[in-house]
This record gives sequence, C-alpha cells and structure tokens, in this order.
Amino acid sequence: MEKTERERIVRLIQREVVPAIGCTEPIAVALCVSQATRLLATIPEKIEVLLSANILKNAMGVGIPGTGMIGLPIAVALGALVGNPDYQLEVLKDITPDAVTRGKQFIDEERIQIALKENIAEKLYIEVTVTAATSSATAVIAGGHTTFVYEEKDGRVLRDNRKVADVETSDEDCTLSLRRVYDFALTAPLEEIEFILESARLNKAAAEQSFKGNYGHSLGKTMNSTVRPIMGDTIYTRILSYTSGACDARMAGAMIPVMSNSGSGNQGITATLPVVVYAEENHKSHEELVRALTLSHLTVIYIKQSLGRLSALCGCVVAATGSCCGITYLMGGGYVEITYAVKNMVANLTGMLCDGAKPSCAMKLTTGVSTAIFSSVLAMEHKCVTAVEGIIENDVDRTVRNLTRIGAQGMNETDRVVLDIMTHKCP
Repeated sequence: MEKTERERIVRLIQREVVPAIGCTEPIAVALCVSQATRLLATIPEKIEVLLSANILKNAMGVGIPGTGMIGLPIAVALGALVGNPDYQLEVLKDITPDAVTRGKQFIDEERIQIALKENIAEKLYIEVTVTAATSSATAVIAGGHTTFVYEEKDGRVLRDNRKVADVETSDEDCTLSLRRVYDFALTAPLEEIEFILESARLNKAAAEQSFKGNYGHSLGKTMNSTVRPIMGDTIYTRILSYTSGACDARMAGAMIPVMSNSGSGNQGITATLPVVVYAEENHKSHEELVRALTLSHLTVIYIKQSLGRLSALCGCVVAATGSCCGITYLMGGGYVEITYAVKNMVANLTGMLCDGAKPSCAMKLTTGVSTAIFSSVLAMEHKCVTAVEGIIENDVDRTVRNLTRIGAQGMNETDRVVLDIMTHKCP
C-alpha cells in the first residue's frame, strides 16, 4: 500500500477514534449549545434545541457525567454555563458541583425548550438557538457529532455548509473495503499505527474503574463475581466483564473518558476491550495487539461508511463485528477466516434494534461480544454461514452492504415506532 494511501487511512482513524466523556449524543448537544453560547458571547437567557429523532432517542435515558442526572436538560444547561467547544466530545470536562447546582437552577427557571426537528432526512441533526436581551445566535451540527454546518449571530450568517453536512463521514478519498482494511492493518509500519494503543489504555481504565463502584446495572461487576460459579473464570467471561463494565460506567454518567469510534463511546469500547483482553490473556506480542486493534477499529469505520452515524441498528452489531475481526486475527486467522467471521456475525446479529442510549446497553454489548467470540471460533474451524442462507452472499463486502441496507433503510419504520413508544410510555 502506497504511503499517501496509508496516510489517508491514518487520518481517517485519527478523526474517528477520539476520546469522549459521556454518551456522545447528549454531549454533542452540549457541544452545540456551548458553540452557540460562544457566538452569543454571554450566558443565554433562553435556549431552544431542535433535534433529529435519533439524537433525541439516544439522549433520553443516559447519565450525564459528573451530575448524577439523566437526560438532555442538564447537558444543555451545562453546555451553556461551562461547556468549552474547543474540547469537542469532552466539552463538559470542566464541570464542578457549583456548575451542576447552577444548571439545575437554569432548568427550574424553564429557560430550556427541547423539541423534535420536523421534516428532515438527516439522522444526526442538532440545532441550537440561544438568546439574551436583543441578541441571538444559532449553531447547527449535522452529519457528524462534531461537524458544525451552520452558524449565525444576530441574523448574520457566519458559516453555512449545510449542503455538505455529511462530508465528515463520506470521505470519498478513503472509501474502504474489508480487503483494504485487512491489508492496511497488517502491512502499515508499526510506528504509524501505534497511536491506537491509547484506546486500550482509556477503555481498560474505564472498565477497571467500574469494578470499584456500582454503575448502571453493574453487569461487568456481576460478571466478575456472581456469574463466575456458573460460567467460570475464563477468557470468555473476562472479555464480557471488561466490555460491559466500561459501558456500565459510561452509560451511568461516570466522569471517565473512553475512546470512541465513529461518534460512539460504546462502539469504541466494543471494538477495543475484547481484543485487548484476548491478546493479554493469550500473551500476544505488542505488534499483534497494535495490528488487531487497528483491524478492529478500521472495520467499524468501514461498516459505518455505508450505515451512517446513527440508525435503528444497534451499534454493538457493527462494533462487535470489528472486534470479531481482531480476535480472529489473534487466533491466527488470515483474510479468508476473517471474511467467515464477518459473515457469521451478520447472519446472527442483524436486526438488533437501538432503543436509545441507557444503562442496559451493557447487556447488548455483552450479547454482541459473545457472538463475536463464537463467530471467530467457527471461522477458525472454517465453518461459515453460506450464501444460500438469509442475507449472506459469497462476497463479504456485499454481505456487509446487506447489513447496512437493512440498518439504514429497512429499519426506518422500526426507528419511528421505537421513538413513539419511548415518548409515550405510561409513568
């Protein structure tokens, strides 16, 4: 692979694999609020937030870091009060107990209005208008969690890239295939891709922190203790406990950074920790770990190129497929075995719906990772779901496109019904 092509892929990974504190949907809303507030140049008196259905769905039931609170209002308030847009997906890392108190007061004073943005096709859309006295400012994020496409101050347009809102995710110069992902991960000079180890450090630290407390449903902690007499203390259970543990802490709103992938912390966790635990437990080399993590993370980015940032399909399906590739490589598999593993994953997990970000996401991550391990084991035995079964095709890239077509198109009505259910539940 030529150096210029490698450099494009490295830039793509560095753009998509970034630190984040808290669930990326409410954090992206806080980021948009903080940028609008910066444009206004004063703390706003009123904040109007308009969101796409997928953003609203993913922000309703998740903890906001450092607040002990759930949902969008506190994220919006803190974005205005102490958010720093320069921090991107770590926009709220400077919050203090005093800021949380002020944020609660901001909410009590009914300064915040949150509503669904009607008649938009974009699934990742955040529009914030802030006002103070006779001044106002608007900021819009679309296409990517940190992609500002529109900014306005007192009627004067400062930025308008709305027609290319998805530029961050399209990247025509770096369209991937599974073969291209595999070749890059296995042949890139090690020094060019060692930065991926930061994902291992951050996400493993998040898991280990979760074991010390009681976050969410404490699935990771439970896997570390109560489940052991049933399932044993094995590599398998440790993979599950570390992955679910990091998700427990993140979804509960722990002030712990994780390394995200394609705008999702849970995807970053799932693409990282199964690979790290498997490598450590099997005493794999430094180089093998670096290449396996690169393969896992880049596979996720590849699948998301056709799926999109947000969809009705649970992100753990995509991320666990990435970790499945990394684990298969660590088991000694080559490209053929990796294609088998991907087909096994698609045959099993396709259709798992996303019903928002919340503590129980840890259960879904565990399901995805469990399937990843089974898929890898079968692949190494050269057992693979065939093209006469379901949506699987002989060509692995066509198989992936079938998965993403279902997630991006076929499940749109599912998305609508899920949101309707979530917003009309009986108290």
